[in-house]
Amino acid sequence: MALVEVCNLTKTFPLGESIFGGGAKGEVRAVDDVSFDIHSGETLGLVGESGSGKSTLGRLVLRLIEPTSGSVRFEGRDLLSARPREMRRLRRHMQIIFQDPFGSLDPRMRVEDVIAEPLIIHERLNHAARRARVAELLRAVGLDESALRRFPHEFSGGQRQRVGIARALALRPKLIVADEPVSALDVSVGAQIVNLLAQLQREFGLTYLFISHSMPVVRYLATRIAVMYRGKIVEIGATEQVTQKPAHPYTRSLLQATPEVAV
Repeated sequence: MALVEVCNLTKTFPLGESIFGGGAKGEVRAVDDVSFDIHSGETLGLVGESGSGKSTLGRLVLRLIEPTSGSVRFEGRDLLSARPREMRRLRRHMQIIFQDPFGSLDPRMRVEDVIAEPLIIHERLNHAARRARVAELLRAVGLDESALRRFPHEFSGGQRQRVGIARALALRPKLIVADEPVSALDVSVGAQIVNLLAQLQREFGLTYLFISHSMPVVRYLATRIAVMYRGKIVEIGATEQVTQKPAHPYTRSLLQATPEVAV
């Protein structure tokens, strides 16, 4: 059984009200009848241009936004029918790394508190045990304990993203949705983060849905690749198959348009 099963998932957004008072002018299908599975321990790379619906799909998988139709199952459990208490229990197993390391951390909170917040919500640890766990997480992402009492603005973008990764790891999740985690970073720093994610996957047995507009980055990290275009997955398959023998014209255009990136 797959860890995640997505079936016929659709999300529409209204385009707005008509200036003539006739109600909504229509809707846009940000995610359009999408189906796929993610197996435990693998990385499914979701690649496509900006506006293709990738981030919306990632949030739907975690039920951070509600779909218009379709289903999402996690370990066989239908997330969309889960009641709030059960959904809270399930969320500890599903975490997200956000695209923007500058906007995803509360500037008023010290790093220790940022990473400890999910532990406070979900686990009953005393202060000493919680701080030890936070320090362990910092070491896992390549930061030392001197970061504990500092604020996000005192760090570089790459360091902030490491803090975000540590927060995502705090509850030992099974699935992490990485929503373009390196797109806001310099190429060299982004490569370090990609290598860190690969290392953490080996150490903690993580499963990733890795969202990106960069085919070379996805090719390096992913076990399989799903190509998204205008809300639909137009091609999905093993990384070597998709990158060496692309079946869809859009996939071929992505491969031709993106330069190689050393990681």
